[in-house]
Amino acid sequence: MDIYAELGKEVNVSDIDRELRQLWEHDEARTNASLMNLVVYAERPNGLLENSRIISDLTRENACRAILVEINREEQASLRAWITAHCHLSHGQKSVCCEQIAFRLTGRVPGRFRNTVFSHLNSDLPLVFWWQGELSDVFTERLASVMDRLIVDSSSWQNVSASFARIHEAVRDSTTLVVQDLAWTRSWQYRVGIAGLFDDTVAQSILGKVENVRLKYHPDSHTTATQILAWLVVQADWKIISATQLENKEGGKINLFMEAGESFAPLGLVELASGKTTVRVSQEKGAAHLLREIVSASHHVSSLSPADPEAPAELVAQQLSRGGKNSLFLKILPSFLQLLSQAPAASLKSSE
Repeated sequence: MDIYAELGKEVNVSDIDRELRQLWEHDEARTNASLMNLVVYAERPNGLLENSRIISDLTRENACRAILVEINREEQASLRAWITAHCHLSHGQKSVCCEQIAFRLTGRVPGRFRNTVFSHLNSDLPLVFWWQGELSDVFTERLASVMDRLIVDSSSWQNVSASFARIHEAVRDSTTLVVQDLAWTRSWQYRVGIAGLFDDTVAQSILGKVENVRLKYHPDSHTTATQILAWLVVQADWKIISATQLENKEGGKINLFMEAGESFAPLGLVELASGKTTVRVSQEKGAAHLLREIVSASHHVSSLSPADPEAPAELVAQQLSRGGKNSLFLKILPSFLQLLSQAPAASLKSSE
């Protein structure tokens, strides 16, 4: 049995457009819906099968032409293609469907990949490119030049600074490409929660006098923890002194404590303290909510808010629904990269 059967009908690459037209002509109950091209790129085994299931869920809320790509350089050169449609009922009656084209390329691929994918984009629609895993030599300036939105997950990269430098090099002449990092998306509810707490006058009173900043996180989420720290640095106008110390606008020293542990949620704690007043957002591992607190000698406020999703597919769905230029991420990026360069592995301690 062909393991790729669930990808739909296998077709010759030269016949894809004709086969897609026939797909819609044979079923008048279907409506073809598409607001964007969504390319999902993977260089791992079974990437096509996993991503086809993801697209089936994503297209419930995000109409698109999905183009899935899996590359394996270890095999002899070959190219296979499949087409299908993901359909969902509209008002309990007509099916609203999104096209999916899947490609599996093996052997040497850069030129073949660009030609194959570019020729099957819907030219009237924007291109959202979801790159999964490490950047490779397939990611070039020419490829980036046709993208409107690039989605990556820096938490999976071995060398985050080098990968962002590579993206910067590829897109340095672009004024329209939006880069979105799922590691950053994972901190959305934390950022909303912290900002909301500082609407309280007790929290506001310590903002210029913070003495200690503490973060707890799962080892896999070091990138997300560092990004939310960079966000604090930028928003509060702090200065980065070292891996363990920051400085506020008045020159006051802020002690920094970052703790990684397997028992923590992706982000387990972000806490700012001054004297007897503490502002914190926390999450227990596996909990569906965040706990937001302000604690002082005479004041205690607490509330719950939803936790950010962990699955990449859910994070991508959030990115697609929000859109935007992601300008805040670009604003914190220099501080984020500076923190990475100043935080050797030895500065992180495990709670295990």
